Amino acid sequence: MTTAPSGIGKGADGRLRLEWADGTQWIEHARLRRECPCSQCRAFRLRGSQPRVSDAVRVLQIHPQGYGVQLVFSDGHERGIYPWAYLAGLGSDA
Repeated sequence: MTTAPSGIGKGADGRLRLEWADGTQWIEHARLRRECPCSQCRAFRLRGSQPRVSDAVRVLQIHPQGYGVQLVFSDGHERGIYPWAYLAGLGSDA
């Protein structure tokens, strides 16, 4: 089980910043939205589709939930809770 990061925030460049014990991870907001783990988005991917997500989508709110974080996006999507291990497994966007 991956523990919670020591810090989490939104960068001005459209990336989420996660401060882990072994370094900083940056993930683009649009990528996070496309990789949403909620049941609706997973169903899209299981059917071979992807949710349509604009590259301009942004994270508006961050709500830590113990084992992960709920992200509220500018397109209104707020259903998925991203487990810490799931986020750590996404790697960093340059």
